[in-house]
Amino acid sequence: MIKNPFRSKKRYCFAFYNIENLFDIYSDKLKHDSDFTENSEMRWTLKRYKNKIQKISYAISQIGIAETLDLPAIVGLAEVENKQVLNDLIQADALVQANYKYVHFDSKDERGIDVALLYNSEKFEVIHAEVKAIVFEEANGDVDYTRDILHVYGKFMGEKIDVLVNHWPSKRSDNENGTKRLEVSNLVSETIQNIRSKNEQAKIIILGDFNDDPSSESVKNLVNNNQLYNPMDTLLSIDRGTTVHRGEWNLFDQIILSINCFERKKNSLTFDTANIFDPEFLKQQEGDYKGTPYRTYVGKSYKGGYSDHFPVYLILKK
Repeated sequence: MIKNPFRSKKRYCFAFYNIENLFDIYSDKLKHDSDFTENSEMRWTLKRYKNKIQKISYAISQIGIAETLDLPAIVGLAEVENKQVLNDLIQADALVQANYKYVHFDSKDERGIDVALLYNSEKFEVIHAEVKAIVFEEANGDVDYTRDILHVYGKFMGEKIDVLVNHWPSKRSDNENGTKRLEVSNLVSETIQNIRSKNEQAKIIILGDFNDDPSSESVKNLVNNNQLYNPMDTLLSIDRGTTVHRGEWNLFDQIILSINCFERKKNSLTFDTANIFDPEFLKQQEGDYKGTPYRTYVGKSYKGGYSDHFPVYLILKK
């Protein structure tokens, strides 16, 4: 865990969690979601859906609770299908006390998975929300869509902040999607520059599954070109990360901050700690993959777990 030596009386948790394909059980003709239906090979039944909601809601309720004695104030999410699954999630027993609301837009991602932002409505007031759609033109003229960049501007405990939620193109085809991730990194930089053109002192928090590690070119460019700091930079090791890709640990899930989050000012949000949330209940308990994220599916084989990613979180003090 990375720590700031200064402590605060009041601390708040900001988290990010890729929750691995939170789909409802119904087919949507506008999306490639036919695998996640009751009669598909994956047999995505109402019972399995409810189990997923229960597990993910409980996991979210535990993030940062040891440090704050409270549920997370802000949670960025990846891989949610629609507003219905978000409604079911925030109304689950483990989360209903948190007074969560959410920001979500349907993207044109072909799989139908989006990013979203959960927020405690007693702590955060949304002033404006929008998305930056991401469109790639392929060499053959085809158009490829991926998840939007979600930008939410609001007041956290009276202080204005900008939150950007990301889910960058996957690692499935390294060469092609590596270029795409660099393009998305540049688009996030453009968004930051636009924010700062209106307020040079904007406090910016960037959450996401970047499908790249902190040391990658795409993430390094984002940090170095925009006066940001990545507190996740040293959390990756040979035996710890947020997800396993091709047999190795990676730290694709990160939260990145503008450097003014480290300024000690009265009544101002200030960085305190950053960590991976990887308790034992989120881990596979046996077999070759013991210690890795306890997944809902491996391929089309149902395992009944949480997600193929661990959450990450920051503690901010105010």
